[in-house]
Amino acid sequence: MNNITQKFLEIVSDYKGSFDGVAYNIREDGGCAGRQSTEHIKIESKPDGPGLVITIDPHTKGETVYIPACVTKSNINDLVYNDFYVGEGADVVIVAGCGVHADGDAEARHNGIHRFFLGKGSHVLYKEKHVGTGSGKGLRRIDPVTDMVLEEDAVMEMDTIQIRGVDRTTRSTTGVLKARAKLIIHERLMTDGEERALTDFNVVMEGEDSKVDLISRSVARGSSYQEYHSKITGNNRCTGHSECDAILVGNGKVNASPELYAGHLDAELIHEAAIGKIAGEQILKLKTLGLTQEEAEEKIIQGFLR
Repeated sequence: MNNITQKFLEIVSDYKGSFDGVAYNIREDGGCAGRQSTEHIKIESKPDGPGLVITIDPHTKGETVYIPACVTKSNINDLVYNDFYVGEGADVVIVAGCGVHADGDAEARHNGIHRFFLGKGSHVLYKEKHVGTGSGKGLRRIDPVTDMVLEEDAVMEMDTIQIRGVDRTTRSTTGVLKARAKLIIHERLMTDGEERALTDFNVVMEGEDSKVDLISRSVARGSSYQEYHSKITGNNRCTGHSECDAILVGNGKVNASPELYAGHLDAELIHEAAIGKIAGEQILKLKTLGLTQEEAEEKIIQGFLR
């Protein structure tokens, strides 16, 4: 692994110098830089293309699997397909961060397509952090795709973060929920300069008493642009809630278009949305405590994206 990969691992995976005793696959510039399975988590290469098959045994508890991907130079277009099969009753953490570094005029891109198949009563905490670095003129792109199928009583928690540095991103997430399944998504996103970000969520609740809770918080700074679309479909007795809040700083722009579709009499769907600048009262209060205008803004944004 080169020094840029080491740096990315610290940022996106909370890497502390060792993956001893845990399952992991480290992807660097389209190739495998390291891999390890455990007794209950098997990581294997796809037989028909780039990517992995990750199989988690039923009733596996307390384990974590790391699958970070790093692009360390320009003129790399990394495409990978990863399939996760989570056994019945398992309870695990999956960490799948990504970093891209552009050092020249050509684009540096990673496109990770992740499919999750959660067995009955399983629980997954999925953590995904994206970052872009480098002073090259080439665009830094990360285009994640996440597709999920949750069987009865399964729970999927997604915690996704992208804070600056990624010039272009299209983030697509879909989910199908069976009876009593629950999907919880927390998205935090910041763009700056001329960066562009497109987010698209599409969740279908097919099973009785299924539930989705989608919370997206974003900050558009500089002259950046964000486009947000979410669709929650309830085709049974179910509960759906989505909340998208955005803060504008400078010349940042946000286009939000949430959508709800109730295909059943007992589908209860709620959406909340707000876009605006930081309230002057908040800035003033922090300035009275000795902070500058810039420090006050930064403190408010940090709290908003927490």
